[in-house]
Amino acid sequence: MPTYQRFEDLPVWQEAIRLAEGVYDLTETIAKRLSFSAKDQIERAALSVSNNIAEGFERGTTNELLAFLYIARGSAGEVRSMLCFFERRPALADLRSQISDLKSIAESCSRQIRAWADSLQNSDITGPRHLNQKSRTSYQGKKSQEQGLESFRKKLLDALPPDHPARPRET
Repeated sequence: MPTYQRFEDLPVWQEAIRLAEGVYDLTETIAKRLSFSAKDQIERAALSVSNNIAEGFERGTTNELLAFLYIARGSAGEVRSMLCFFERRPALADLRSQISDLKSIAESCSRQIRAWADSLQNSDITGPRHLNQKSRTSYQGKKSQEQGLESFRKKLLDALPPDHPARPRET
């Protein structure tokens, strides 16, 4: 699993930026067919997805990151809800394809954020703010041990004859 040093490198942040760009492109196209408040709300919600991912990433604890991820996911849902409303508006019928594409991007953001949050909830890492030399060394030791066990397992399986019952069957 890759480790990211900058939020700009996160695939989910990149997808969220695509969402914001697409929403801004849409609202520029339909500015005269949309109320100021609806335009403002969807733009702010779309930008909130990437902003909350970034802010959570820059925080020092896993719990803070999780809180911001849930806010980002909520914003992605808000964008999707507003896009559903726009899709139903007769005045926007000519843009249904573009709106549908944006809904798919918002849904992708939600799924990625959910998967990330689920993995964080099951992690024993409390965040960089809590790391010290002892915890870093312990974490690296566990990681190295897991890699060593996997390497040993692979070598052991490679040494078995092809018809050995312990060898995994290829399907």
